[in-house]
Amino acid sequence: SEEEKEKKKKKKKGGGGGEEVEEEEPDESMLDWWSKYFASIETMKEQLRQQEAAAAEAEEKEDMEIAEGSKGQGKSKEKSKAPKEDKKKKQQSAPELPEKKNKQKIDELKVFNKELETEFDNFEDWLHTFNLLRGKIGDNDDNATEEERIVGRFKGSMCVYKVPLPDDITKEAGYDPNFGMFQGIPSNDPINVLVRVYIVRATDLHPADINGKADPYIAIKLGKTDIKDKENYISKQLNPVFGKSFDIEATFPMESMLTVAVYDWDLVGTDDLIGETKIDLENRFYSKHRATCGVSQTYSIHGYNTWRDPMKPSQILSKLCKEGKVDGPHFGPGGRVKVANRVFTGPTEIEDENGQKKQTDEHLALAVLRHWEDIPRAGCKLVPEHVETRPLLNPDKPGIEQ
Repeated sequence: SEEEKEKKKKKKKGGGGGEEVEEEEPDESMLDWWSKYFASIETMKEQLRQQEAAAAEAEEKEDMEIAEGSKGQGKSKEKSKAPKEDKKKKQQSAPELPEKKNKQKIDELKVFNKELETEFDNFEDWLHTFNLLRGKIGDNDDNATEEERIVGRFKGSMCVYKVPLPDDITKEAGYDPNFGMFQGIPSNDPINVLVRVYIVRATDLHPADINGKADPYIAIKLGKTDIKDKENYISKQLNPVFGKSFDIEATFPMESMLTVAVYDWDLVGTDDLIGETKIDLENRFYSKHRATCGVSQTYSIHGYNTWRDPMKPSQILSKLCKEGKVDGPHFGPGGRVKVANRVFTGPTEIEDENGQKKQTDEHLALAVLRHWEDIPRAGCKLVPEHVETRPLLNPDKPGIEQ
């Protein structure tokens, strides 16, 4: 399987220089999304291993230090630093690629071992959700949970500021003082979207049957759409690999809460819910972090790594510059592009399936997108091509991951 090949490759890489030669290049035509996924998982595991090793080493060092004071501080610092280190490592691992360029390296995506929302402040950069609750009448409603009292949700942003606006704000590129702090907000009209949900796999599901296993299948709900993929249940498995995608059409703002659930298939009686996760699609859609389709590491027009966003990197970049009132992009000779006061460099040729080379600005545009957070004022981190990991929860067992 691809996974075993990956593991073998990784082992060989670890081996001495002599073995390097034997390793055959992965054949482009044999690679697919899964090769990319498994390579990324290996990288994630490797980073966790390195972190654990580093933490253990630091702890040993501290134990050797006699000064009690520094020891106490050092420990607490180390612990809180771990997650940050994780991010740094992930960013640092990218520049190492060129050394291995003689061997073709499988492109990777980012595997988040938590929900995407936790990485990007819940995508509340301007849309906040406030639950509207039904008022309590008499005492009989006192035991009603907040969930049951919700009659709707208000989404928006509130801002208190002095009028007229302070000069430093009105000076900002093209700020319209009539709109105050809210610039460039999308129109409020209903908008039709196509939602594509990829479900890779589930891990450590809570056993639902007497035999300590489960027969899981996927159920998806969004607005009036209710999909139950019952006939494709996976028999007696707590770690099912689903590898499925579902397309759903929806209209914001009416249908924006997507529920992905895993049920246990039962021959008799009703199927039990193992757990579910809810995703606010509207917040993702309107977020400046651009959570609609992750930005991949490279731009390619064929093979396992084909660019999947409906917009090309150059189109995305032009749109971001226009919306953020940023000067650029100016593509210059010699593989350079200037955005605001930053210059980025990159390759300017692309190969099609037949190996024909042609000129392109896409790699350059992508280089800017991958470092969009470095752009002054308008910049922020864009969501990378990724797989997120979400806990499945069951309303009957609140707070316990299933």
